[in-house]
Amino acid sequence: MKEYTTEFIRNIALASHSSSGKTMLAEAFLHFTGATTRLGKIEDGTTVADFEEEEIRRGISLSTAVIPVEYKDYKINILDTPGYNDFIGEEISALRVADGALLMADAVSGTEVGTEIAWGYCDKFNLPRFVIINKMNRENANYSKALESLNNLGDGHMLPVQLPWGERADFKGVLDLLSNKAYEGEQSLEKEIPAEFADEVEMARMQLIEAAAEGEDALLEKYLEGGSLTAEEIMRGLKKVVLSGAYVPVFVAAGSAEIGIAPILEAIIKLMPSPLEIAPVVAEGKDGEETLTASDSGPLAAYVWKTTADPFVGKITYFRVYSGMIGSDSRVWNSKKNEEERLGTLHLLRGKEQLPVKIVHAGDIGTVSKLGGTSTGDTLCDKGHPLTLPVPEYPNALYQVAIFPKTQIDSSKISPTLTRLVDEDMTLSWRQESATNQTILQGMGDQHIDVAIRKAESKFQTNLIIDIPRVPYQETITKKGEATYRHKKQTGGSGQFGEVAMRIEPDAEEEYSFSNDVFGGAISSSYMPAIEKGIKAVMKEGVLAGYPVKNVHVSVYDGKEHPVDSKPVAFEIAGREAFKLAVKESAPVLLEPIMNVRIVVPEANMGDVLGDMNTRRARVQGMDTEKGRSIVTATVPMAEMLRYTTDLRSITGGRGVFSMEFSHYEVVPAHIAQEVIDTRQKELAANKEG
Repeated sequence: MKEYTTEFIRNIALASHSSSGKTMLAEAFLHFTGATTRLGKIEDGTTVADFEEEEIRRGISLSTAVIPVEYKDYKINILDTPGYNDFIGEEISALRVADGALLMADAVSGTEVGTEIAWGYCDKFNLPRFVIINKMNRENANYSKALESLNNLGDGHMLPVQLPWGERADFKGVLDLLSNKAYEGEQSLEKEIPAEFADEVEMARMQLIEAAAEGEDALLEKYLEGGSLTAEEIMRGLKKVVLSGAYVPVFVAAGSAEIGIAPILEAIIKLMPSPLEIAPVVAEGKDGEETLTASDSGPLAAYVWKTTADPFVGKITYFRVYSGMIGSDSRVWNSKKNEEERLGTLHLLRGKEQLPVKIVHAGDIGTVSKLGGTSTGDTLCDKGHPLTLPVPEYPNALYQVAIFPKTQIDSSKISPTLTRLVDEDMTLSWRQESATNQTILQGMGDQHIDVAIRKAESKFQTNLIIDIPRVPYQETITKKGEATYRHKKQTGGSGQFGEVAMRIEPDAEEEYSFSNDVFGGAISSSYMPAIEKGIKAVMKEGVLAGYPVKNVHVSVYDGKEHPVDSKPVAFEIAGREAFKLAVKESAPVLLEPIMNVRIVVPEANMGDVLGDMNTRRARVQGMDTEKGRSIVTATVPMAEMLRYTTDLRSITGGRGVFSMEFSHYEVVPAHIAQEVIDTRQKELAANKEG
């Protein structure tokens, strides 16, 4: 692939609902421009963008693929993103480095959940966008209905720049309002507008010219005075209203049949911004903020937006250069990790195909293999001029699973494998939950976790089993109690002897406090650490149901020791058993974590969501509306929210989102506590037998 400088580059993300035809459109771009000799098919697993084994197996995109398309001396970096909501992190990363977006709408389904979500993120990143009504050759395709559904998307006016030449099986091509020509079939053969469409095209073209005139005061003046705008003026005005977001051009296509491809590529070059035309990027420098423009001569600033593990190549780092340029076999500084990285050969990726390149210019997207410490979200720069580019906000991953190794060999690999998975994916995270002694993996949903587990197996050779995580309950006491325990063991020679008397009471301030209140030397103070050790062991493993004991003050006030047989171990055992007995005397209860939950749903789903919340022991704190959506805030026990990600999607057809954070602990209602205790006792018994 030849070298392209900044003004000849376009970075465009393909984003929308799953199965709206993004991958096939990218495939059609490649075939139409001669980069491939045949059109791949999703069902055959032969597309350039979906090359991962798991993508081929499922028939959907799971990660963003970079597809550089060369057309008329321009290079268009197409970023084909997944449409399934579990992989939203991939879409956000791609939109972060794109300068424009193509949003796809199925000609049968029109606007869907994924289209709305992609639109919202385009707003967030302030991206100009086109909408493509795709699959116009499908049975039941309906252009008017699909266009109508798009009008509810956002503030930008939908502006048809093409009309369909037929529909469904009769879809022949597109009637292009920009060039005032018809383009027929997969070759996009240019023809005159058929006579039967002349009036319709003329009306739609007038709307287009009106919109273009709004782009500049001079053009608007000329147009209002009755002057006609030249083709160049129309395009200039149109580009301005597209970049400002005032209008969103609407195209028609059938990607799998390669119809309507040329006019879309033409429009990307003429109406979408080059990296030179986007707003300057603000980076954090040594002495405060710095404004960067896409110039090869500027200070180096490259944002790492994706990392993947390839079984053959090793780790691949994807970056977008915002300022300066990067050459092969050079050294760069990772400002986030504060370490130098040595770059080998740079590549441009086309799917999985690596195209070596000497220089990646400002505004372009490239990859490099085998970087040590660099991960997604890092900035590569010059050591003498450190810069840090902003990282986008990713949604909280709220779907949790507990992870277990399949074999002993896998157990030693869990930690490094999970760390590498999380480095690649900004919406995955993992932690050790000390209260339940489980390894917890968090993702966006069951499909997301399933893909991560399969990736651990295929790419890192780590076999994992998943389960629903245990709730990190706690145990505490509600009144004062006391107990005495004597440990006595005689087995020939010196024995073991220790007696401990203790009082315990609730302590609202401290998780644990201890006082030695023994008078008259009944127990030597040298044995106190051993007694405390015994108490802490029980606090860790629990008394009621095997959960940690919290908020207890312990006072050891009496006991006995033996001049020969008393040893630290005897007092450790006596302290442990006395504490267990004292807890049982102190009306112990189980505590559960309560979460602050915020749910945002379409107004139509409000009733269903509230009804569902009532079944989850929720306490609704408030209800509000914002931009036509309802917001519910509530406190809900964590135990009731473990699979809420899936349930909320089901209730709202994928349109609802929620966030959740820990609030406090509360006493579990008695009937539920008994169930939890019984289940836990069975588990502990089974573990002992095992």
